[in-house]
Amino acid sequence: MNEQRPSETMEDREVTYTVETDGRIIVIEHVPARVCVETGEQFFSPQTVERIHAIVRGERKPARTVQTPVYEFAA
Repeated sequence: MNEQRPSETMEDREVTYTVETDGRIIVIEHVPARVCVETGEQFFSPQTVERIHAIVRGERKPARTVQTPVYEFAA
């Protein structure tokens, strides 16, 4: 009997993680993640989540700072 395995829908990728905290938007580039190719949902290892939290708490100096416009979404 020839069993077919379901196609792999997860890929290892580097993503950009964005979070808003205390009125600041923090962008973290090159974050390792498993990404579902069908939905785009991102999954992070516990170690990666710990590093993200450390960065958000300000335990590292940013590599660079960018200025970006902010728009209101009005109906």
